Amino acid sequence: MKIIVTDEVAQEGLALLQQDPRVQLDVRLGLKKEELYSIIGDYDVIITRSGTTVDKPLLDAATKLKMVARAGVGVDNVDVDYASSKGVIVVNAPFGNTNSAAEHAMALLLSFCRNVTKANTSLKGGAWKRAPFTGYELKGRKAGVIGLGKVGGRVATRLKAFECDVIACDPYIAEKRAHDLGVRLVTLDEVVKTCDIITVHTPLTDETRDMIGKKELAAMKEGVIIINAARGGIINEEAMLEALDSGKVAGAAFDVWSQEPPDSETLKKLIGHEKMVVTPHLGANTFEAQVNVAVDVSREIIHYLNEQPVDNALNIPRFDASLMDQMRPYLTLMNVLADFAIQLVGSNLNKITFSYTGSLAQHDCTPITVSGLAALLNRRVEQEVNMVNAQLVADRMGIVVEEAKSSQSEAFSNMITLTIEGSGEKRLISGTLFEGVPRVVKLRDYQMDFRPEEHMLLLAYGDRPGMIGRIGTILGEHDINIGSMNLGRREKKGEAMVILSLDSQVSPEVVEKVKAATDATFIKPLYLVTAK
Repeated sequence: MKIIVTDEVAQEGLALLQQDPRVQLDVRLGLKKEELYSIIGDYDVIITRSGTTVDKPLLDAATKLKMVARAGVGVDNVDVDYASSKGVIVVNAPFGNTNSAAEHAMALLLSFCRNVTKANTSLKGGAWKRAPFTGYELKGRKAGVIGLGKVGGRVATRLKAFECDVIACDPYIAEKRAHDLGVRLVTLDEVVKTCDIITVHTPLTDETRDMIGKKELAAMKEGVIIINAARGGIINEEAMLEALDSGKVAGAAFDVWSQEPPDSETLKKLIGHEKMVVTPHLGANTFEAQVNVAVDVSREIIHYLNEQPVDNALNIPRFDASLMDQMRPYLTLMNVLADFAIQLVGSNLNKITFSYTGSLAQHDCTPITVSGLAALLNRRVEQEVNMVNAQLVADRMGIVVEEAKSSQSEAFSNMITLTIEGSGEKRLISGTLFEGVPRVVKLRDYQMDFRPEEHMLLLAYGDRPGMIGRIGTILGEHDINIGSMNLGRREKKGEAMVILSLDSQVSPEVVEKVKAATDATFIKPLYLVTAK
């Protein structure tokens, strides 16, 4: 795997990749757009920070690209939707700089409240003045945190430690999280109208852009203090400048800007305003955070190499982190079932149904479904299909994809059933886990019980004496050893379905001999990569 690093990334993180013999790592900093476009086609992964724009032209030039690894939280510089359409995974490091960002927000707030920057400049200039730098205490003030995620939650905890009365606005979190943090959840309107201090900690999206504008600023208390260490553009900067000039806002502290580096006249005036404390996007700039995010994205790349789930992919459905260990074996089971079933379908795919029964059905099974869909389609299309683009590829092919759930299971605590419908044919396979190992328990309407193996032979024929002996004799004559056998049938001397686990591959010639000897109505040799 060839990896290019285009922005400054901590060496401690890159060391994980350099130690892997499968990886060729090229650090190419300061490339111009044209230079990067000319070489990106040779690479499988690009590691960036905020200095490289991964847009449509770059993604079009990156013909081999499989992953964009953003060593940080924000992906404003990555066209995630277009990457998804091309099947490129986008990962970030959402936890590595969490503490750093939270501490910087507090540093900005305290610097403003205690006039640290002004007093520092004054004293270094040779003056000894104290009265002009009288500040504000945090104790007893009402603080509103907008966005109670990883960073916002830490800021709320720290504000409480300073004895602030903390409320929060976040429509996307559970009330339990707010309760655990000792914070009361309220509406954005209440935060705006009642708080002495307001700090924002949301991503920049269409929903949050200009979330704090003229209307919101006008509704705030006189003398409010505003902090933005999240993303530029969440607070309308022109409206912010007007509120500072009018005195409505006592002061503000910003680390982030709608344009970086700032170049507009509005931003220059805002940065130079006497009531502003400003820093050049330093929220993640601690030695610890830089190491953490570099290690995190490097681990994600290694997970991808090892065909393990990528936990921090932005465009792949994934389980709640607390469920990952519990659900990971079901991803394996689904991939085995898909690998098995798709080899039984000879026609075009029309409809695929993923069914979940038992306690498994109580959870969000979307990651399992998408994983199975990708495994199926990879056997049918030339382009690489993964969890990023599987649904898009299915839509383009006109395949109907459905998911069904039931808490009532036939005979197992959990079971996954995959049903594939094509032109005039239908294939069904059900599986479960025994001690964490995939087992197939149903084929079509036959009850079975076998462990999928790398080489298998499936056949159906009229059940009559001597058939198993004939099959064994033919395989033995060609030095093919049978590891195990499982037989399913509806009634005595009716149709029988047999699945054999073999130690080696069966040639087409041997398949024809077995078919002729048994008058098989269906016979199919299977090669299960997922069961190796």
